[in-house]
Amino acid sequence: MADDLGNQVPKQYVEESVRTALAEDVGAGDLTADLVPEDRQAHAVVIARQAAVVCGQAWFDEVFRQLDESITVDWRKNDGDSISANEIICEVHGPARAVLTGERTALNFLQLLASTATMAKAFVDAVAGTDAVILDTRKTLPGLRLAQKYAVTVGGARNHRIGLYDGILIKENHIAAAGSIGAAVSAAGKQANVLVEVEVETLEQMKAALTSGAIRLLLDNFSVSQLLEAVTLRDKLAPDIELEASGGIHLGNIAEIANTGVNYISIGSLTKDVQATDLSMQIRSVEKNGA
Repeated sequence: MADDLGNQVPKQYVEESVRTALAEDVGAGDLTADLVPEDRQAHAVVIARQAAVVCGQAWFDEVFRQLDESITVDWRKNDGDSISANEIICEVHGPARAVLTGERTALNFLQLLASTATMAKAFVDAVAGTDAVILDTRKTLPGLRLAQKYAVTVGGARNHRIGLYDGILIKENHIAAAGSIGAAVSAAGKQANVLVEVEVETLEQMKAALTSGAIRLLLDNFSVSQLLEAVTLRDKLAPDIELEASGGIHLGNIAEIANTGVNYISIGSLTKDVQATDLSMQIRSVEKNGA
């Protein structure tokens, strides 16, 4: 498994993400914000309309930095903090035109990443008391993978591989193209210091994979009874091999899956099924410069 992103999201990545987002929204200029007199200073607050886990400060701050460096953002809550409905997350002070221009882009980042972090925390809480670790997948929004994978860690879950370049997951089509599980894993052995994982869809495939040299087996769409059998089989034949459950997993069944004894549970919905956190920015006061 690749190292979790944690606080390692490169500054340049945040800057480029924000630059792209502003370019598609602002274009040649904000025609509506330009209706506001240029000398107005605004004080705004961001309010949560529902309970959530805060995430996305760096992107929110960067939006306003790129628009006008005189804007200040005072955070009452930080990434990883839990918030209740109607709580104020932060306050924004600065030129009214720039505050209005950045409102939607800044909130888009914050509500997306808070949603991902909140979802991750819900799954982590659901397996509390077991040894199962919640993982994300590569089912992310294009262009925002590092942002979403960062949000997963803010919610307390962990990253699987970041991309195709930092881990090996041998699936059905790879096995077919390579000729066999053994041939694919043998070729993977030439890659040093990376996770080598094999996806299996049946217990028979699992038996073959247990002696392949893989570090971990991904049990795809196994039922709970099959997972229990798989764990027993692993413990008997190859106790050092890690098992990862994936497919058809949701908050209603994850506790039962975690209690089978698998090491990891990977969940695509952490980053794929995004329902943005309901956030709102409200201007509380406007003054003239020097007033």
